[in-house]
Amino acid sequence: MDNSRASSSTPNISLPSKNAAVPDTAPSSSPAFGTPPARPIRVGKPTSLAGKASILPILLPPSTLRPVAFRTFTRKHNLTITSSTLQLLATFIGKNCGSGWREEGLAERVLDEVAKMWRKSGGGVIVEEGNGASIKSILQALESNMVGGRIVGKVSDREDASGRSQGHDASESGVSGFTERSSKDPFEDDEEKNDSHSKDPRGWITIVSAFEQPRLVYNANKKHFEASTSSPSLFPDPSHQIAMLRDRYNLVYQRLLRNESFQAPIFGRYDDSSVLPSSARQSYKLTPIANLLGRNGTSHLLLGLLSISPAGELSLTDLTGSVVLDLTHAQSVPENGAWFTPGMIVLVDGIYEEEENIRRSALGGNGGVGGTIGGKFVGISIAGPPCERREVTLGMSNPQSNGDVGATGGFGWVDFLGVGSERAQGPRMRRLEAKYLRQEQPDKQKAGRRTMVIMSEVNLDNVNTFEALKNVFKSYSDLPLEELPLVFFMIGNFVENAMIGEGGRGNSIAYKEYFDTLAHVLSEFPSLLRHSTFVFVPGDNDPWASTFSAGAATAIPREAIPELFTSRVKRAFSVANNDAEKSSPKSVPGEAIWTSNPSRLCLFGPVHEIVVFRDDISGRLRRSAVNSTKETSGFDVITSVEGQGRPHENASRDTTLDQGLVDEKQVRADSREGNQGNGSNPSHTILSARKLVKTILDQGHMSPFPLSSRPVLWDYASSLQLYPLPTAFILADAEMPPFAVTYEGCHVMNPGRLLPEAHRYKRASSWHFLHSVQLCPPFRGFGNAVSSSVNFGVSDIYPSL
Repeated sequence: MDNSRASSSTPNISLPSKNAAVPDTAPSSSPAFGTPPARPIRVGKPTSLAGKASILPILLPPSTLRPVAFRTFTRKHNLTITSSTLQLLATFIGKNCGSGWREEGLAERVLDEVAKMWRKSGGGVIVEEGNGASIKSILQALESNMVGGRIVGKVSDREDASGRSQGHDASESGVSGFTERSSKDPFEDDEEKNDSHSKDPRGWITIVSAFEQPRLVYNANKKHFEASTSSPSLFPDPSHQIAMLRDRYNLVYQRLLRNESFQAPIFGRYDDSSVLPSSARQSYKLTPIANLLGRNGTSHLLLGLLSISPAGELSLTDLTGSVVLDLTHAQSVPENGAWFTPGMIVLVDGIYEEEENIRRSALGGNGGVGGTIGGKFVGISIAGPPCERREVTLGMSNPQSNGDVGATGGFGWVDFLGVGSERAQGPRMRRLEAKYLRQEQPDKQKAGRRTMVIMSEVNLDNVNTFEALKNVFKSYSDLPLEELPLVFFMIGNFVENAMIGEGGRGNSIAYKEYFDTLAHVLSEFPSLLRHSTFVFVPGDNDPWASTFSAGAATAIPREAIPELFTSRVKRAFSVANNDAEKSSPKSVPGEAIWTSNPSRLCLFGPVHEIVVFRDDISGRLRRSAVNSTKETSGFDVITSVEGQGRPHENASRDTTLDQGLVDEKQVRADSREGNQGNGSNPSHTILSARKLVKTILDQGHMSPFPLSSRPVLWDYASSLQLYPLPTAFILADAEMPPFAVTYEGCHVMNPGRLLPEAHRYKRASSWHFLHSVQLCPPFRGFGNAVSSSVNFGVSDIYPSL
């Protein structure tokens, strides 16, 4: 009875307390079949993964994803993906989108977001790892913000090629999970947060050292720039020297083929050539040097490196071979318009003469591909490769527009300086420029700060230099804040004699004292130290390179002046800025930047690029130039007038230099120098300046010399390229008089010496010319002096000392 009573009564089940732990597992629903135990439903605050939909990864072949990737990247975003990138995307989408990548349209939305992030990160037109951005970093940031194959939340970990984080808002839209982007530029938030800094254009100035500049190599097979994968070294493998020369040749060669004068006509055969456009009437065709064999007495146009063969003869070399060059009867094009020295890449038109018995080359070869071929090439005319405007290189649709980039042609996606590509950052930076620099104020004639002051050959071991600097700084410190210069360029040599150690005339102790004195002079003008940026560029006599060269040409690019000598100058800026923070803590502080030679200044990212290079290049050109007996034009000149890219028939000096180079305030400068030059009869100074500018910009290189004449660090040679052309080029040459000319949209300036040669060893009554960069309306960029978009000029002589 007790048992029956126990069985009929209600069982005594003890309920768990409120705070007791709930068992994590329950018995299996079907133990016989091994069904996993069911988990109880928990009531409480859900975790971050509570609502995450499960995705079953699949193996997605790249060939299956290719049509969707082509439609998204190529047709929609004008991008090209490589096979390795396609494999990476297929693996990513198969893992995170699963089987719904096609039916639900998940793959197309993910690829669209990847393309947008790639563009924002400044990647190139070819989507591959290291081409301006990191595709792996983009996918890693995107994966952390994906739920159920859809992008939700905020993608805040985007990283560009330099590893910097860029924020971007992405929100889930309804059930479809489509990623919507705000109509507002994501960078607008940063601009509003730093509004006080953004109003000062100095906040958008970036100094790019030659050793920090991206090392890009032109791939002749892919027709695109690629980042160098090898680590740079000051003592690289000898093969790097060959690679440096090959890359320089390929860069000029592709630029030449882009010129319309070297493009074959696409029109049919016409009896009357007058109906054809100028580009179809005549086109030039290059001949590889190896193809000259067996073609005795035929005329050809060659492109090659002018060099001296081991036998001591002048020769021309390209990627296929080398041939002895005879320029006895060659005519330079244009007449006396450029220098031609060994180390330059030149165009030579002439006739090949093959000897009866082909002699062996100096290296012991029989002649042919890869060696010196027999015979000689008799040059009829010689010219430099035509220059290419910056707008054409970057593929900008209309040079006179607001900087929009066309969908085809050019290298607008390439980030040449690490500040963003023209295609990715150009439109945004131009909006910022219009907002903070070009803003017109009706009550003032000048709106904003647009002046940059350039001083070269600032010899601090000369007492008169400090007196001249005081007059310069005083003339600017008296100006209101709205008119103060943005940048002061102070370019070496900072000592007249090379610092060659303790036993020489210039030693390290004396060198530091010179900069300590400069710091004392700068401290007298706190307004300039608080509101301007001072950029110091060394010369060949500055340490430490001059310690070993003893004043000879040092290897370029060269490092900045060591911090050992600049501590007092930096302290003067720190003291001035600390006092300024008390009155206006939100203002952009002034700073002193010690950079390399050469270096670049970028204003508003890729919009404005100013190259600074200190070198006595004119004297080196005169010493090593190749002379020819005739100085008249031979074949049609293919250089363009103001970037129109049209060949000029029977061109002479008047149709090339006089039109391609535009002089600023030429009459005023000539009268100051005592030369009454004018546009029709320019002075000798102007002609020399035109000749120098055309030589350098046509080569697209700052040092077109043999390595024995001007050593170059092989792994950093890409920083010496002038491709694309900068908007302004400061060529500080102490052996040339001051000048300012514009060629193919690039404005080239030489400030000359701070003190004229006659006043270096006596108390000067006045100091020489000062070049100032002035940004003026209509603000279409640097270098277009014809339309008055920029006024670069030589200022008046400042007050006497």
